[in-house]
Amino acid sequence: MKKRWPIVAMIVCIVLIMSAVLFFFNNRKDNSTSPEYVFLYAENQTPGYPTTLGGERFADLVYEKTNGRIKIIVKCNAELGSEAEVINQMKYGGIAFARVSVSQLAEKIQLMNVLLLPYLYNDSDHMWRVLEGEIGDEFLLKTKDYDLVGLSWYDAGARNFYSTKPITCVEDCKGMKIRVQESTMMADMVSALGATPVEVVYSEVYSAFEQGIVDGAENNWPSYEAMRHYRVAGYYTIDEHVRVPEMQICSKVIWDKLSEEDQKIITECAKESSIYERQLWKQREASSRKIAVSYGTQVITLSPEEKKKFREAMSDVYERYSGSYMNIVRRIRDY
Repeated sequence: MKKRWPIVAMIVCIVLIMSAVLFFFNNRKDNSTSPEYVFLYAENQTPGYPTTLGGERFADLVYEKTNGRIKIIVKCNAELGSEAEVINQMKYGGIAFARVSVSQLAEKIQLMNVLLLPYLYNDSDHMWRVLEGEIGDEFLLKTKDYDLVGLSWYDAGARNFYSTKPITCVEDCKGMKIRVQESTMMADMVSALGATPVEVVYSEVYSAFEQGIVDGAENNWPSYEAMRHYRVAGYYTIDEHVRVPEMQICSKVIWDKLSEEDQKIITECAKESSIYERQLWKQREASSRKIAVSYGTQVITLSPEEKKKFREAMSDVYERYSGSYMNIVRRIRDY
């Protein structure tokens, strides 16, 4: 009889443990919510980049505020395709969310070209007054013309030229082969400076420099540093030719399937993530410049006189792209 007690005790322990495990799993099942929707979010930048982190913050906020009903998976490094390809897929609901450059949207929605005009803003503060005001809201609504929904604005800083040889004046641009995005306006801007625009996908710019396909490009400090372009183009000229804002967007096909409550939550989360991304951007811009300079990048700052010559070279670009929108251009300049 005494020999039985250890066996009985062991059985009792096993029963108690199994009961505890079953209680845990049943309790977890009762209090958790499986996602009702699982959406993809396209991002072409690298992990840890401000816009990537902003997108991840957006996804986390949506998951939290919908109690897990909506799960958004952020795919970076252009895993879902180039920005142009992503926009096309979103029109049909292939991808739900994305962060894209306004320059890509301008290829589909002509009005967006206004935001790309060279030297449109006085500085960063001026741009954010415009984007966070009624003018910015008008541009967000305009995305519906291409079956998209504009959610919020992200910072992408000022774009500058970088190259394999110094650019200190307009004349230095003549004859250069400068990489541009898939944007006719950017191509025309480069042509107006006397250089030859060469369209190259962002992920292939480094090899384009190595192969001599281009000897110049233009982008912001974080992009220049993140893709290590300082290794193949050691001169960075600060001319701040454009401040191209970026936009978080949603496929209208997906948007229309959501309840008004969920649409409101998503919009609020997008705007909250925008504030977060802008803070990260300022930090990243400063650190990116420091890294590039430590590697040997030579920074060239244009004199006011030279910068004025760059602006004057853009007269034809303004005439071509702002023609019927000059009223909006004036509103932006006076805002």
